[in-house]
Amino acid sequence: MSTTTSELLAASSDLLNVTAAFVAGLFIAGALIWAFWFGMRVRDRESPRPRPDEQPTLPPSGPVHEVREMREPDEMPRAAEERERLMPHELHHASTKRRKDQQRGRWDPGSSGSFGSGGLGRH
Repeated sequence: MSTTTSELLAASSDLLNVTAAFVAGLFIAGALIWAFWFGMRVRDRESPRPRPDEQPTLPPSGPVHEVREMREPDEMPRAAEERERLMPHELHHASTKRRKDQQRGRWDPGSSGSFGSGGLGRH
């Protein structure tokens, strides 16, 4: 191959690369424009936002507060016979139950903090 032929091939491959990049850029720009247009059409079909008078309000009794209670583990019910199995309707809906004593447990000054804390611990 002569030098002129290799220069022509190099120039044509550069032109091909630039053309391919330009076409790819046009495709991406077109896809973005189409996505924006499609999103606007979907938004136009949605129900309108609620007006200020349609906003949620507090109940007449006032704000609802959370309830704090002390809970303890609920024992798993046992089957009457060893070969009998429990059905789902025989189980409890929660693994804990409300504790009879609702006083919150407090730290005892005579007990150690945690394992390895260096304290004397309970005597």
